[in-house]
Amino acid sequence: MGQDQTKQQIEKGLQLYQSNQTEKALQVWMKVLEKSSDLVGRFRVLGCLVTAHSEMGRYKEMLKFAVVQIDTARELEDANFLLESYLNLARSNEKLCEFHKTISYCKTCLGLPGTRAGAQLGGQVSLSMGNAFLGLSLFQKALESFEKALRYAHNNDDTMLECRVCCSLGSFYAQVKDYEKALFFPCKAAELVSDYGKGWSLKYRAMSQYHMAVAYRLLGHLGSAMECCEESMKIALQHGDRPLQALCLLCFADIHRSRGDLETAFPRYDSAMSIMTEIGNRLGQVQVLLGVAKCWVARKAPDKALDAIERAQDLAEEVGNKLSQLKLHCLSESIYRSKGLQRELRAHVVRFHECVEETELYCGLCGESIGERNSRLQALPCSHIFHLRCLQNNGTRSCPNCRRSSMKPGFV
Repeated sequence: MGQDQTKQQIEKGLQLYQSNQTEKALQVWMKVLEKSSDLVGRFRVLGCLVTAHSEMGRYKEMLKFAVVQIDTARELEDANFLLESYLNLARSNEKLCEFHKTISYCKTCLGLPGTRAGAQLGGQVSLSMGNAFLGLSLFQKALESFEKALRYAHNNDDTMLECRVCCSLGSFYAQVKDYEKALFFPCKAAELVSDYGKGWSLKYRAMSQYHMAVAYRLLGHLGSAMECCEESMKIALQHGDRPLQALCLLCFADIHRSRGDLETAFPRYDSAMSIMTEIGNRLGQVQVLLGVAKCWVARKAPDKALDAIERAQDLAEEVGNKLSQLKLHCLSESIYRSKGLQRELRAHVVRFHECVEETELYCGLCGESIGERNSRLQALPCSHIFHLRCLQNNGTRSCPNCRRSSMKPGFV
């Protein structure tokens, strides 16, 4: 298969993929991979296969094609191709919750000389790195990376990248419990979809609606949360987006748990767990098990809750997510306190405080932990985070942690 025929077949696959004929598109692309002698064409079709398997939640296959693409890029001896393939390798590991590997591959991308990273792919590299830092609960580093990605998006008028960054920032602020910002950023993403997204995939609308649903639930607006989650799930089902289906099922379960409807919540958690396990989203599995444990606590079944917590703790330690570990120790502490088991209680109190220290998630002015309760936060340009009230009361014009000027407003 020559260069022209390879291009035609890649385009044919893209048309099939865009019309939701995914399996037919994959067959066309795999045939190109088998028969084409054009290295550039092979590189491009591998990129299509990486993206398609990512959106279907087939993360191990995604990783396999990313590795083959790296080898093809090396044959081409082109730094730009190498950059793109390392980014796909980083994304594949991000999806599989191999966050340390993701960060390593992103740093490799940023260190490649003579590439177009600054103009085109640098923002995507920073976003993937930010998501990995967030997966490890390294919040300041995550915020620094998201800010870099946002600057790339603004400097290059890349509204699709801006949309994705806004969704990640929504997740960031949901985790540190500034629920107003957790809602603001996905709402901003939804505005971008509305204003610019006529030619975009519907996945961007679905993504923003899901993150809005999470924020609305945390704010206690359960009707709005359900409405946004239903919209996101509808699109995910239409497009066979298994990862998003799993997240929506988790969100549905959390909404039902918030309403006290545990009978409806349990099967939603089970369905979410099934897909999370199938696709390899271990951090998602932790979140499901945490929700299940809270349901068992509400049911006054502490032993069943502890069983779910133990399974979640093993997964959280595997992926290195400190915030999940912190939440699980906190829940274990309350259970052992109610049981009057002092030795176990003390062990979880100690680990809880160690996790707080490891995440460095505390206000540098009042010393209180950030994320214990819903409160308004302020991120300074240096990416240090404080309670907004502490900064206002202190009246400082520079960061209390690193003394850098804070004249430029952070995220508001």
